[in-house]
Amino acid sequence: MALNLLHSNDRKGTYPNSWYAATATPPDPYPTLDSEIRADVCIIGGGYTGLSAALHMAEAGMDVVLLDAHRVGFGASGRNGGQLGSGQRLDQEGLEGLVGAPEAQTLWQLGEEAKALVKSLISKHKIDCHLRPGVAWTGSNKRDVAHLHDYAHHLQDHYGYGDVELLTEEECQQMCPSPAYKGGMVDHGAGHLHPLNLALGLARAAAGAGARLHENSEVLEIQEGAELRVKTANGEVRADQLFLACNGYLGGLNRQVAAKVMPINNFVVATEPLGEEASRVLRRDVAVADSKFVVNYFRLSHDKRLLFGGGESYGYRFPADIEAVVRKPMTEVFPHLPDVKIDYAWGGTLGITMKRMPIWRALHQTCCRPLAIRVMALAPRSMQAS
Repeated sequence: MALNLLHSNDRKGTYPNSWYAATATPPDPYPTLDSEIRADVCIIGGGYTGLSAALHMAEAGMDVVLLDAHRVGFGASGRNGGQLGSGQRLDQEGLEGLVGAPEAQTLWQLGEEAKALVKSLISKHKIDCHLRPGVAWTGSNKRDVAHLHDYAHHLQDHYGYGDVELLTEEECQQMCPSPAYKGGMVDHGAGHLHPLNLALGLARAAAGAGARLHENSEVLEIQEGAELRVKTANGEVRADQLFLACNGYLGGLNRQVAAKVMPINNFVVATEPLGEEASRVLRRDVAVADSKFVVNYFRLSHDKRLLFGGGESYGYRFPADIEAVVRKPMTEVFPHLPDVKIDYAWGGTLGITMKRMPIWRALHQTCCRPLAIRVMALAPRSMQAS
């Protein structure tokens, strides 16, 4: 299972042919693990979660080794829609019904702190990822728009969150001249960015703090005993603690966690640069996500391409023609772009839980050394889709 997810759609050690990979600034490859080494903590997975954990653990003085089967930022962290959002995957009203108002307040604050952490890491480590403020949520009908407006008032009244601008249909059309949208809201506390450059910047910061990063080092087996032994094809890490940060690429490494996570695939395209035609897509430098169940999400890149995400699939293989899959919802939103040239089309796998919420759990103890398992995102609702 793990091999299928890791290798079904991608070439080993090679980033997908995405606009992100084409415009990223990757460091030289980190070495493949080819010996037996010792560490306090072994992290499996070089996406946002694994890299953030490696950075903070190393800064706290821990000896950390991170292993990735391909390259850092290779999976969903380097392929997604680049939206840094507010809150959790469930909205606050849904959380209040699920866990009660006090816990919903705690989860909201967790999301705000996570969002602030991302921004502070970008600033502190001078990560050039084109961070810009603003994510718009659009409604496709009057009922959706009314719900978005009511929700904005709910955030203001119950959470003191005043960074939301309401949009009438006319104002929404001024921002995004698409016949598909009838109004919405803009979250100015959220943002959008180049997701692969964020991951690469976190990797540089983690390595600079002393974490040992190893790419092209697929984990084949985890053995428990007097100490944890994490085996790759050419090496082994002996560690006191293990941190799984594999998202949709977990496969069969730990079946207890895999039982809580469902991998799904999502798809993105980047058009040719639109030049002056970009104003027929967006007239403000914000990202957009709509109210559909399978959400459409889009923004303009800094070179005026439309980056549009839409469509999803289940299973191991991506569709043969990703461009056609995404072009369909893209032309529903922008009917004037049926023949626009697509320069890049890519897919990615991400992991979701049944309740669409992060899970934190320590599975069990091994000789008084906790085997720590984390299934979570760097920021709730951050990096919309994959």
